[in-house]
Amino acid sequence: MLPSLTQPNKPLTLGILGGGQLAKMTASEAYRMGLRVAIIEHGEDSPAGVMTKLEFPGGWKDSEELERFIQASDIITLENEFIDPDILDVIAERRLVFPTPATMRLVQDKYTQKLTMKGAGIPTPEFAEISTKEDLHAFGRQHGYPFVAKTRKFGYDGYGNATIKRETEIDMVWRRFMEGEDPRPLLAESFVTFTKELAVMVARNRRGEVVVYPCVQTIQQGHICVTVLAPAPIEEHLQRRAQQIAVACVEAISGVGVFGIEMFLTVADEIVFNEIAPRPHNSGHYTIEACMTSQFENCIRAVTNMPLGSAAMRVPAACMINLLGERTGSGVPDSVIEMLKVDDVALHLYGKKDVRMGRKMGHLTATGESVDEAFNRASTALNRFVW
Repeated sequence: MLPSLTQPNKPLTLGILGGGQLAKMTASEAYRMGLRVAIIEHGEDSPAGVMTKLEFPGGWKDSEELERFIQASDIITLENEFIDPDILDVIAERRLVFPTPATMRLVQDKYTQKLTMKGAGIPTPEFAEISTKEDLHAFGRQHGYPFVAKTRKFGYDGYGNATIKRETEIDMVWRRFMEGEDPRPLLAESFVTFTKELAVMVARNRRGEVVVYPCVQTIQQGHICVTVLAPAPIEEHLQRRAQQIAVACVEAISGVGVFGIEMFLTVADEIVFNEIAPRPHNSGHYTIEACMTSQFENCIRAVTNMPLGSAAMRVPAACMINLLGERTGSGVPDSVIEMLKVDDVALHLYGKKDVRMGRKMGHLTATGESVDEAFNRASTALNRFVW
């Protein structure tokens, strides 16, 4: 247990901006480590908010509520990258906050993020800032079709992305992003022909100590991650290369905390950077059961500047499958009984009040002697889960 930095004879309180499933799983590890947790979110009874008496449901855009949250917290971190860095500046005047506002300014805007990584020598797709519709036409002429248009901010799980397959689709994409009530600046990226999508979690503390987790394969459907295989079924030298790129990405932004780095493995066996998330990541959920130290515990260790725990796997292989909403209504599943009869599978439900189609409601993690065994075990459990 760490002592509070501001309240004598009390344990340290970790403040988390956001109250979703990532905050919930981070809070669970914090409580296990003897810490207190404060949660600020826009609305009551968030998955993490219901776990603490220090819940601040007015949200960080309410200056008075933000002040109360700051007063209650010793060190502050976040569970999403969409918080205005100006708000982080306000927090940083009073409390330690990680990732820092400077790091978030390099990450939040995806065009700035790509410029930063390219400047650090990290392989990226071709990309360009888009200010006019003609910029999209010019990018297509220079780099060919298809290519991807992305909003520079606030995109996730495929929201804010559009693949432009031919020149005639540019008008439609431009109207979608730029001519509505809330026009959003764009960037364009060349389309990467890949054989696998990869991800690596990296933890880094304030002393610059780093631990890197195994390279995993992520399997997407409709731009939403549905399955994670650990370790990735690729050659060891490619796994090591992905880990090297991931560490370079975190060091390029002077990151403190835990970071998820997404990459492509191309048909030429090259590894290309895609995006970085400055927080715990869906691709790292398997670490709770499969690694010596989970991504959530190492997030806490990193932001509190404690020694980092080992990221080595404690089992030969693991598979994580997301539980996605299959209906609209109550977030309580109909039955988990048959699913719980499957050995070596852990169930995580996030406690979201409402379910909708495709919403991440929880996940399953199975372990095994091989990736195939873990995948089959997780798939069996998924088929027995009843919404």
